[in-house]
Amino acid sequence: MKPQQLIFTTVIFPRKSSETNTLLLVESIRSFAGTLSENPIWIFTPDSPQQLSTATKNRLQALDTKLISFALDESKLPFFFASELQAIGFAESMAKTDTELLAWLDSNTLILKEPKEFLISDEKSLGFRPVHHTLVGSRFNEPLDPFWTQIYRSCQVPEDRVFPMETHVDNTIIRPYFNAGLLITRPTNHLFRTWHDTFFGIYHKAEYKEFYQQDERYHIFAHQAVLSGVILSLFPKAELQELPPTYNYPLHLFSEDVSKTRPATLEELVTIRHEGFYEDPEWLKQIPAKKALKKWISERVTL
Repeated sequence: MKPQQLIFTTVIFPRKSSETNTLLLVESIRSFAGTLSENPIWIFTPDSPQQLSTATKNRLQALDTKLISFALDESKLPFFFASELQAIGFAESMAKTDTELLAWLDSNTLILKEPKEFLISDEKSLGFRPVHHTLVGSRFNEPLDPFWTQIYRSCQVPEDRVFPMETHVDNTIIRPYFNAGLLITRPTNHLFRTWHDTFFGIYHKAEYKEFYQQDERYHIFAHQAVLSGVILSLFPKAELQELPPTYNYPLHLFSEDVSKTRPATLEELVTIRHEGFYEDPEWLKQIPAKKALKKWISERVTL
C-alpha cells in the first residue's frame, strides 16, 4: 500500500483545556483544510489511569481520528514539555512507513485555510516557522552566548550551517531558533527521534542546570533550543523551508505584533496558535475575526 502524503499529528491530555484545544484543532482541519481535510489525524495520549472524557473520545471518533496511547517516562515529567516531546518521538517511530510527511501541530492550533505549504517540496527535509519572540534566542549580530555555545556543542552544530533568521512578532534577526509547535518533517530523516534522544540525554546535566538557575526561561525553552541545534546538525539550510508568516500566527500576541505582516483579521491567515482565548468571557468581542468564524468557534466551545 502506498504511504499517505501527509498525516496530521498532535497530543492530547486528560484535562479540559487540552481536550477543548484538540477538538477545535481537529474540527478546523476537517472544516477548513481543503484538499487535506480528509487526511489522517493521529492524536497521541499518555497511557495513564486518568482518562479522556467520554464525550471527547466519542467526538474524536466521529471526526475519524486515530487515538494512540503512549507510555510516559514518569521521571522526565517535571520538565517543561517533556510529555509532548515523548509523544513526538513516538509519533515519528510509528509513521516511518505510513507517510511521506508528518505534520506535528501543538493542540492549541487552528487551521483556517488549506495549508498547502505543508506539502514541502521534494528537496526539502523540514517545513518550519521561526519563534514568535527572541526570548532566549541568540541575536545574529552579537557573539554566541554561553547557553547557545553549549547547545551547539551538545548537538554538534557545524559553524557554516548557522544563518540569520527573523522572529515572527518582534522582527529581530537571530541565529536559527525554530518554533516547536509546528513542524513538517519526513519521518525517514529521524528528526523527532534525534531531538527526543538528544534532549533527554543532556537536559539534566550540570552545565544546563546552571542556566536554569540563572533564568527560568532557559528551563522552559530548553527543548526548543535543543530542537534548533538538532535541526542545524542534521540539515543544511538548502533543505529547510520556512513557511509564510500566515502560518503559526500567534493570536495571543496580536496586540504586540509590530510586523508588516500583521493581519487585519484572522481570515487572512492559514494557521494560528492561541492560549485558550475562548476562556475569556469577552472573547467574541475581542478576537479579530469576522462573524462567520466567530460563529463557527462559538458553536464548538463549551465553557
